[in-house]
Amino acid sequence: MPRESPFAIVLSKEERVALEAQARQYTSPYCDVVRAKIVLLAAEGSLQRHYRCSSGHAAPDCQQVAQAIRLRATSWPGVATSGRASCPLFAPSVVVQVKALACELPHRLQLPLSRLSLSEIRREVITQGLVAEISGATLWRWLSADALRPWQHRSWIFPRDPDFAAKAGRILDLYDRFWQGRPLSAREFVISADEKSSIQARRRKQPTLSPAPGRSTRVEHEYFREGAWTYLAAGDVHRAKVFGRCEKKTGIAPVDRLIGEVMSREPYQSARRVFWIMDNCSAHRGQKAVDRLRSQWPNVVLVHTPSTLAGSIRLRFTSPLFRGRYSRPTTSNPSMSSNSGC
Repeated sequence: MPRESPFAIVLSKEERVALEAQARQYTSPYCDVVRAKIVLLAAEGSLQRHYRCSSGHAAPDCQQVAQAIRLRATSWPGVATSGRASCPLFAPSVVVQVKALACELPHRLQLPLSRLSLSEIRREVITQGLVAEISGATLWRWLSADALRPWQHRSWIFPRDPDFAAKAGRILDLYDRFWQGRPLSAREFVISADEKSSIQARRRKQPTLSPAPGRSTRVEHEYFREGAWTYLAAGDVHRAKVFGRCEKKTGIAPVDRLIGEVMSREPYQSARRVFWIMDNCSAHRGQKAVDRLRSQWPNVVLVHTPSTLAGSIRLRFTSPLFRGRYSRPTTSNPSMSSNSGC
């Protein structure tokens, strides 16, 4: 249902004659002709009806109407000579009221939301009558220029481990190639490892067709579900190499298979020490995991992260490239080579 225009247009006889003459001059710039027609139709109150019944096109949006009316309000010659309407000036009190509205809780405005978006603030500003029309860009400029910006928030996990600083310091030192105050040698490596569980494996019902002249790659839309898999990844922090494998479930055995796959390769097999940064998951928790790994690979040093600090390998799980690839593990070859994904 079309809305009623918030603008009341009253034209004098001279303005109407000038507008009608401008609307008939099809040799004039098209934007000037359209603006003249918009003002004439808005003054007659038949803007919506004209565009719905006569032309069959949608009526101009509020921005076009407001622009044409602002041009006419300054003076009619502005429609013929000005290529673009100047932006309206808002009083400082309006800016203050908009910022106060942005700080309101949504439930006080009868909105079932957890926080207000920019489009919702714009809608509420117009509904409350603070302004007749305003763009989202103007609101964004006002709000982003504020010093405090209480309408923005950032998710935060407060450290729960009393020894967080000491434990996190060890991890950061390893990233900087230091351990217990001494720099690491060329035969010492740092690996960050983690698991991502519950990956939905899908197998296409038909094989993907390679691109051909005049034809793009064709991928079958339908697929078979192959259950939920777990992706285990280990990344060499300083050599930018990633090793990964897909397993049907997580646990001690899958973790050991991942570590064994990495430690069986050079330069890790003959390295003096290989530091493995891992969290306190049940598959590698506490001193038992430290002793288990040391008994199998004497040059492995397991370093646990504090509870609220994620290893650098997590960046791989959150990258857009990995999210586009990890949902396709295969049952035939769960082992992944370096720099690969599922």
